[in-house]
Amino acid sequence: TGLMLACTDDKTVTPNEVHPVVIPEAIAAGTTDFAFDFFKNLQETQPTTDNLFVSPLGLHMALGMLLNGADGGTASEVLKSLKMEGVDLVTLNNTYKTLITDMPKADSKVEFQLANSIWAKEGIQLESVYSGLLKNSFNAEINTLPFDNNAIKRINQWASENTNGKIDKVIEEIDPDLVLFLMNAIYFKGDWQSKFDKNDTKDTPFKLENGTNKNVKMMFQKSDFKLANTETYGALQMPYANGQFNITLILPKNSQEIGAVMNTLNLQTWNDLQKNKFNEFGVKVGLPRFKFKGKVDLNNTLSKMGFMKMFSDAAEFGKITKSAALKVDFVKQDSYLGIDEKGTEAAAVTTIGFETTSVGPGSTPEFICDRPFGLIISENTSNTVLFMGRIMNPESE
Repeated sequence: TGLMLACTDDKTVTPNEVHPVVIPEAIAAGTTDFAFDFFKNLQETQPTTDNLFVSPLGLHMALGMLLNGADGGTASEVLKSLKMEGVDLVTLNNTYKTLITDMPKADSKVEFQLANSIWAKEGIQLESVYSGLLKNSFNAEINTLPFDNNAIKRINQWASENTNGKIDKVIEEIDPDLVLFLMNAIYFKGDWQSKFDKNDTKDTPFKLENGTNKNVKMMFQKSDFKLANTETYGALQMPYANGQFNITLILPKNSQEIGAVMNTLNLQTWNDLQKNKFNEFGVKVGLPRFKFKGKVDLNNTLSKMGFMKMFSDAAEFGKITKSAALKVDFVKQDSYLGIDEKGTEAAAVTTIGFETTSVGPGSTPEFICDRPFGLIISENTSNTVLFMGRIMNPESE
């Protein structure tokens, strides 16, 4: 009868379904803590005038796959830097599995996917326990192949297929020293719950950090949104589709810089914002229509966060393979963000390569993003931060 029930249930699925994503509180807190720590350290290693857009969740999951292959001091350092100290690895793996399974079903009107893969060079024998774990907990695709031009093509094709074509090249060439890649892809596409009317979009000056202005295509709408005001910034929350996913826009006040404001966000201030600061108002919102493609190398950022041993010759990755001594050569993330009248499309691919060792409201509150602003895309019930960024200079079309 279970089967029959399941079939009948499937037929009665309403197009507006939402499903809460439930994960252990300690892990939810840890991943959020990690997200803000990551962004803060990222800002310290990147030029202050650059647009930045990354996926803390994608990075956490890629490093989670790495964690399962690490031993000894390397493992404890990764666990600590992931803000997962005291969390049992089985519980953590089960949580990754829950996110991969449940996040895509959280809102029936939002497209969301998480995908993982491992690519080993021919001759590298993966430990069967490790491959089994990646398949089971991370739903990972496992490939062993010669690292030739065909491998480059297949890896890029995998990235493209799992980001709806938004990120189609993550590897130009494979350095002869490289023997393994761990990869995570994350893709999100959601329509605004309250859409912008194209007829209201107009050229509007955007103030750049250097004091000059440039014209952007500014989308405008008036609707009820959650708005928060602190001494240094205003925050506006705009829901997607059925409301399981939101974007939180952060706009600095009184000549504060967005980089400095983003640095004040952490687990505590973020939770406080969600619980106590937001109130619903009729707000006039202005948001630039833009597209952004980025790429960041994360070795320096991760080292600052405490991930050190994994980059050194002392790295312990015996659980991945016994056929070579491995260390991490690079960690990078390619990302895409598109915001228009209809909604938001966002994607990120995290690649880990291994080598062998040797605003203030007036009477009608206005929230016009006509100067550098921050953004956070998150899922409601688990409070998971999917993407985070700062837009210094939006390219409108």
